[in-house]
Amino acid sequence: MSSAPALGRRDRKKLATRAALAAAALRLVAEHGLENVTVEQISEACDVSSRTFFNYFASKDEAVLADEAEIGRTLDLFRSLPPHIGLFEALRLAFVPVIHQMEDHREALGLRMRVVAENPTLLPRLLATSVESEQAVAMAVADRLGLPHDHAFPSVAAAVTGAAFRVAFMRWASDDPGAHPTTLAKLVDEAFDMVASGLAEPPPHPSTKDT
Repeated sequence: MSSAPALGRRDRKKLATRAALAAAALRLVAEHGLENVTVEQISEACDVSSRTFFNYFASKDEAVLADEAEIGRTLDLFRSLPPHIGLFEALRLAFVPVIHQMEDHREALGLRMRVVAENPTLLPRLLATSVESEQAVAMAVADRLGLPHDHAFPSVAAAVTGAAFRVAFMRWASDDPGAHPTTLAKLVDEAFDMVASGLAEPPPHPSTKDT
């Protein structure tokens, strides 16, 4: 598999500006609440103009929920994987860079979860973004399998793998890393293995058996 070309200086600067704006938006909203933060304040915190802000985000809500690991890059990797690799294994491999990035930014992800919980008006946009990503995954799955985009299987596969990823993420996010640390990668592997097995029922856990 060929590696992606290195980003040029201009592209690196643009990514850094986008990340800085997203981080500032998240921090300010966490401190003051969504309604009390303006685009101008976010821009000022990064020493850029409001016009520059709108080159990257359509609104402060979008900046708060910005995902540094955009689905487009994940799908580029997915499409580049050899056809002999099974579908769910290919999806798992495509998410590896995202998983590593999330593990490196656990604190920021926890802050974003708190901000969303404290500002429920963000939920519709979060849901819309999730739906858009799921639809993009479904189209990529259809292309890989040579199926029409309106076939049911790609949409079901995208929904199931998306749910598996979310379950793994929520388990990881709620875990105490100091007590018994479990990597997100391990939890995602576990969830994807369940999907790949056709959700075969596991044996009862010893602690639930009658004594």
